[in-house]
Amino acid sequence: MKHKDLRDFLFRGLLFEAEASEFQKAGIKIGADQTETEQQLLAEALAPFPVGIRNKSLEMARLYSVLFAFENHVRDFIRETLTESEGVDWLDKLPQKIRQHAENRQQTAIKDSWLEGEKTDLLGFLDFGHLAQLILTKWEHFESIIPSQHWLKQRMDELEKSRNFIAHNRMLLPSEFQRMYMYIADWNRVVGL
Repeated sequence: MKHKDLRDFLFRGLLFEAEASEFQKAGIKIGADQTETEQQLLAEALAPFPVGIRNKSLEMARLYSVLFAFENHVRDFIRETLTESEGVDWLDKLPQKIRQHAENRQQTAIKDSWLEGEKTDLLGFLDFGHLAQLILTKWEHFESIIPSQHWLKQRMDELEKSRNFIAHNRMLLPSEFQRMYMYIADWNRVVGL
């Protein structure tokens, strides 16, 4: 293939990908159905386990997904708010105890070089409970958004208990699912999601 032909071929491929994503956003299926493939892979991975455990795992997976999105949104919210209010060096202004905890966990992750994953985001190494602590410590930057310190602490403390249950693979009752959904919906409403 000549250089010009190759360039034209690649350009047409990029155009198709851009157009395909627009069609997909509109709900029109193009290409392989990735969702179906992922569901099949999940079913195969779960197949060896008893039906009861499989069903519980699928219930908890849904809750874990919501919790994962929530916790990482809180981290992004803190990052964006502190960058805007304290500048790009806001990490240097974290309370020493919180910063030291995150740095120690980050160094452990770096030493475990065999373990692949994100290791550069210092906020990612804070415990869930530290997130509320950090917001409370820097309250002047968050008070115009979050109703009160009590509101924040109450929800984050309860979510942390449920989160830790989930993180240790223990089953929650449906009433706890609803409480978590309610608190996360409260947060989303307050921060404008």
